[in-house]
Amino acid sequence: MGDERSSETPAYDPAAEVVDLCRDLIRMDTSNYGDHSGPGERKAAEHVATLLDEVGIESQLVEGTPGRTSLVARWGGSTGDPLLLHGHLDVVPAEASDWQVDPFSGEVTDDGYLWGRGAVDMKDFDAMLLSAVRARARAGAVPERPMVLCFTADEEAGGHHGAEVLVNDHPDLLADCTEAVGEVGGFSATVRGQRVYLIEAAEKGMAWMRLTARGRAGHGSMINRENAVTELAAAVGRIGAHQWPVRLTPTMEVLLASIGQLAGVDPTPENADALVEELGGTARMLSAVIRNTTNPTMLGAGYKVNVIPTEATAHVDGRFLPGHEEEFFETLRELCGPGIEIDFVSHQQPWETPYDGALVDTMTRSLLAEDPDAMVAPYLMSGGTDAKHFRKLGMRSYGFAPLRLPDDLDFMSLFHGVDERVPVDALQFGARVLDRFLGEA
Repeated sequence: MGDERSSETPAYDPAAEVVDLCRDLIRMDTSNYGDHSGPGERKAAEHVATLLDEVGIESQLVEGTPGRTSLVARWGGSTGDPLLLHGHLDVVPAEASDWQVDPFSGEVTDDGYLWGRGAVDMKDFDAMLLSAVRARARAGAVPERPMVLCFTADEEAGGHHGAEVLVNDHPDLLADCTEAVGEVGGFSATVRGQRVYLIEAAEKGMAWMRLTARGRAGHGSMINRENAVTELAAAVGRIGAHQWPVRLTPTMEVLLASIGQLAGVDPTPENADALVEELGGTARMLSAVIRNTTNPTMLGAGYKVNVIPTEATAHVDGRFLPGHEEEFFETLRELCGPGIEIDFVSHQQPWETPYDGALVDTMTRSLLAEDPDAMVAPYLMSGGTDAKHFRKLGMRSYGFAPLRLPDDLDFMSLFHGVDERVPVDALQFGARVLDRFLGEA
C-alpha cells in the first residue's frame, strides 16, 4: 500500500504543471536520425535533472556516446523492491513543411490539443510522470515503495545508446528493480460505445535485416542468368506479399475475449481480424499483433544503367510474436530462397508478461478511479520499447502511459506521424492516474 492520499482527492494538483512540462520538452529538439547526426538528448536530460533537483531528487547522467544522455534517479521509500519508471527523451525526425504547425513549437491550439514531435511518443509520459512526482515531492507525499526514475536516450533507434548502455555498463543502477512501467499503454479505445484502456503486457520481437544477393557483373545489353538484382527483387517480392497466419498469444487471447464480450461473440483465430477492427483506429496497430509481419523498406543496387552489378541489397523490418520466433525465421529463409544472405541490423527478442499480480491491480484501480465506467485489458504491442533491454535484468514489464482519448481521434496514426498532438485534458487525466498509481504501487 502507499501513502494516505492514494484513495482520496490529494491535497495537491498532480496535473498542475503537465502541459507546461510537455511543451518545454517538445521545444527541445531531440531528433534521433539513428547515426548520431542529431542534436542528442543531453539538453533534455539536463533539463529533467534540474526539474528533479528543484524538488530535492538527485539524479545521475549516463552517456555511452557523447551527447546520447540518459538519466537515472532514486526516489520514494524503502518498502518492497524498487519499481522502474522509464521514458525516453529522443524523438523521430519531423519535416516541418509537412506539418500544420512547427513540430517543435509546442503550440496549444484552440481545440485543446498540444502539438509537436513527441506529444504522444513519448514526451507526454515524461511530462505526466514529472508533474506527478514533483507535486508529490513538494507535498511530502512520498510513496512507500522505492522508485527508480529513468529517462533514456536512443529508444527510437533501438536503445543501443541508451537503455542498453544502462543494462550492460551500469546494471547496478537498476539491478534491484523487479518491475518496470513505461510506454506504450494505458490509452483508451472505444468499442461499441464502451471505453477500453489497453495496458501493454507484451511486445513483438524485432528483426531489422539486410538481405544481400550476389551475382556476376556484366554489360546491361547481354544475357545474364546470375543477376543479383533479379534474385533480390524476387525474394523481396515474395517476402512483401506473404500472408502470415493468425497466431494468438495469451495476451491477445485476453484482449479478444474482452472485445468478444462487447461484440457478443466468442473469439477464435477465424474472427480475430474482425474483433480487432472493433477497436477502430487502434486496429492499425493491433492487426499486426495477431501475426508475424515482414515489410521491405529499403533497396540498393548498381551505379549505372548499363552495368549489371555484382551485389544488390534490401532492408526488411521483421516483427515476430512471442513464442513464434522459430516459425518466423524458418518461413523467412524459405521466402528468401538459396543465395540470399541475411544479416541483422538489430535483433531483439519478444517478451510477454503475465497479466496478473499486484501491479496490474494497481494500474486498473488507478484508471477506474478516474474513469469508473471503463474496461481495462492487456494488449501486445507491434513496435519495440526500452522494455526489451530492461527485461534482461529480470523485470516484469508493462506499458502504462494513461490517456483518456476522444472516440474520433486516430491515435495510432500520430506515432511517428505528421501533426502529432495530444489532447490537453488527456495529459491532465494521465497525470492524475499516475499520481494514484505512484501512491499505491
